[in-house]
Amino acid sequence: MPSGSKTKAQIWVVENSKKRLRQDHITTEEPLEIRLTSPRRTVAVTMRTPGADFELAAGFLYCEGAISCKQDIQRISYCVDKLVDGKQHYNIVNVELRQDLIPDLQPLERHFYTNSACGVCGKASLEALRLRGCPVIFSSLMVTPEIIYSLSDQLRAAQGIFAATGGLHAAGLFDAQGQLLHLREDIGRHNALDKLIGTALLSDELPLNNHLVMVSGRSSFEILQKSAAAGVPIVCSVSAPSSLAVSVAEEFGITLIGFLRGERFNIYTGSQRINIT
Repeated sequence: MPSGSKTKAQIWVVENSKKRLRQDHITTEEPLEIRLTSPRRTVAVTMRTPGADFELAAGFLYCEGAISCKQDIQRISYCVDKLVDGKQHYNIVNVELRQDLIPDLQPLERHFYTNSACGVCGKASLEALRLRGCPVIFSSLMVTPEIIYSLSDQLRAAQGIFAATGGLHAAGLFDAQGQLLHLREDIGRHNALDKLIGTALLSDELPLNNHLVMVSGRSSFEILQKSAAAGVPIVCSVSAPSSLAVSVAEEFGITLIGFLRGERFNIYTGSQRINIT
């Protein structure tokens, strides 16, 4: 079976100039290799927290434009290396695409190694997103500030692994009434969002034109790029967005909210979707 999302560790706790030994849990971080079976090649290696690996692979391929729908995927499985040991390798996921699909793999070359902390570094290019043909998001979704206020507490309350380790990012999907539908956690916030979008893809919920997404941490280009691909009209984060994230939000019609803490938040783009009287 895949490794767990948390790992036991012995730690020294220092308090009031005294130390004591106790057992703690830390977030598991392991590499995941995403492979296509035909043509047989590795398209990405990312440092992730084990769990929802199939959703991560599906979401990654969708957000990067290699697939456009659930039906493009024939099968997802862990690798069995018959030439070496014949065992399941839970850090390698094989994705079999439908036979008549010829995916554009050139954009995926930059993903051969992805750092969990910063996502795909150096990709920050609006032009690449334009060339993919992502449409501007036209959505009639409008929410009240009270709905936005409620997202942060719901996200934190549902973060079971974070509560045990204190070391995970989260991405949550909410409906128009602000109810939490799905939550995914990972040591990398981009992976968490890929897992979330992959879950929606595999359950035929895309596009997410009537939903909100909230992520822990900040909103980067990668967060907005993935949200745009999934058709998300409102994206919220606990911390600040980057300048490029704001540019993506402006160009693709996304309402971008940052510094969502308690009953306060900043609106960076798309204020018309927040019903303030």
